[in-house]
Amino acid sequence: MGVIKDRHGTYCARKTVPEKPEGLQAAVARELNNGKAAQKHLKKSLGTKDLREANIRAKPVLAEFDRIIATAKARLAETTAPLAKRTSLNDTEIKRMAEWVYATALREDEALRFSGRLETIGPNGENVNEDALGDILRDCQQQFAFGDVSFAEQRAQNALVAFDITLDQSSTAYHELCIESAKAFLQALDDIGRRYVGAIIETPRLPDPKGVGAHDEGGTLQDALAGWKRHRARPKRTADEFGRSVDMFIQLHGNTSVAAIKKAHALEFRKTLQDVPRHRNGDLLGATLPAQAAWGREHPEEPRITAATINKQLGAVQSICIWASDNGLVPDDIQWTDPFSKLRLPEERSERTSFEIAELQSLFNAPVFTEHEFPLGAHGAAGFWLPVLALFTGARQAELGSLSVANVRVDAETRVPLLYFVTERARGKRVKTDASERAVPVHPEVIRLGFLSYVEERRKADGADAWLFPSVAPDRGRAGVPAWSQWFGRYLRAAGVTDKAKVFHSFRHTVKDALRRGRADSEIREALIGHAQASSVSWGYGANAMLSRFGAAGLSDAINCISYPGLDLSRVKPLGVPPRTRDNTKTTKGHRTHTGEQG
Repeated sequence: MGVIKDRHGTYCARKTVPEKPEGLQAAVARELNNGKAAQKHLKKSLGTKDLREANIRAKPVLAEFDRIIATAKARLAETTAPLAKRTSLNDTEIKRMAEWVYATALREDEALRFSGRLETIGPNGENVNEDALGDILRDCQQQFAFGDVSFAEQRAQNALVAFDITLDQSSTAYHELCIESAKAFLQALDDIGRRYVGAIIETPRLPDPKGVGAHDEGGTLQDALAGWKRHRARPKRTADEFGRSVDMFIQLHGNTSVAAIKKAHALEFRKTLQDVPRHRNGDLLGATLPAQAAWGREHPEEPRITAATINKQLGAVQSICIWASDNGLVPDDIQWTDPFSKLRLPEERSERTSFEIAELQSLFNAPVFTEHEFPLGAHGAAGFWLPVLALFTGARQAELGSLSVANVRVDAETRVPLLYFVTERARGKRVKTDASERAVPVHPEVIRLGFLSYVEERRKADGADAWLFPSVAPDRGRAGVPAWSQWFGRYLRAAGVTDKAKVFHSFRHTVKDALRRGRADSEIREALIGHAQASSVSWGYGANAMLSRFGAAGLSDAINCISYPGLDLSRVKPLGVPPRTRDNTKTTKGHRTHTGEQG
């Protein structure tokens, strides 16, 4: 582990992936998305034969290896971690388990009766006769009158085992379950006594633990999540985020029916999320929500997750519940209202702001743009074109990463080249809102830098439906734009833009400022950026209606207003041909890079 020499004398960073926990090496391979069944070692060339320089370059590389292993371990823990103790039960779960206690007692009594023995089962499983049963019933009733439910505690614990629930016995929920179990057992003893005098008392069917809450109150939250996923294609990242949020809610409240979720459950979910620490590692990464929150309460000095993160998780479960209500998983005879309504926490205003000219100059003087030196994290041409396009369109990184050759078209009348940002669900491609569907002319500076030639080369290589940037396309999932975004953040800082308020999203603010300086019409300006405006009748109609309203020429005039006085892009090297995919590499500042040729 550490720094080693390869057979050519060049130093490499190397780290062994532990064999434990079992499955970690396979999880690392999945994290790298390299097609291997298992990854036993992580290795990367440091591009130097000087040991001192190699030790300097190795530090960030080894840190990245640690991050990869930690992330893989966390994902593995999500699927293998044992169920932590819960601290709450919903009303449906308590009701079903009390029914289970009653049905079990009558079932045991019936089994003994038909075996020819005039005995029944006592509170602790012992066999008792008719006379003893009356005494036991009176004793239990007296204990219950004084608030003592210990006679039913074993029954309650058996129910928890049957329902596969691990509940903290110091919790209020456990006490409530014991009370309801005591009531159910007292009723069972009374009905068993009536059987001795000839009454016909039917033994009910045992409630199905796997279907808790799903019989008379509609579908469960897990049912709703599965239906929501089947309803139509969802972006993998969205489906994963919604799934994690639903899992956390279930870890806290159980897989209850959607109809049984009340405002109190939603409030408890929000309160628990507010105790989750922001920085989690080790066993805490794979812990359940109650366990994470408990750790946070034990360490009050640790920072918590942000209001924005909490709101995102609340919103995910809310969306699943609303979908369930709209799609028949809540029975018609149940009056259901959204329990998550008005629970969003106030968020801090975003500190994201526009780039300064000096910051843009530092970025576009970097080797990706001036020498076509592409670090592996840049994903080839995406490292060049996503920032360039963002500078002259204000588009979001996910919108740019999901562009295809077919999304670049020339207006038949004006010959203006246009970028179409549209939803294509079949390909996993979505825009953020309805107003985000739009057509944006290609800026002359983008054309000068070879964009249309690049598009044509992609068309020749892979056809009319080819992704413009296949390594960050929607079908790449988290290995696409999310991974690229992390690389860009690091590259931006390395290029000298150290203000943490400056991120890729800052291009949107920068373009809006440029459109204002160029005196672009406010309505066209908002349309080009993809912002909804309630006062305008033009919103929500998509790219074609936008072209019909403003015309390609009008939109082009507005885009051509974008300029950055003082920004010199003369050193930016045009990229008309996608970088070669073969391993044409050299090393710059400790990063292995792919060198593309100018077209």
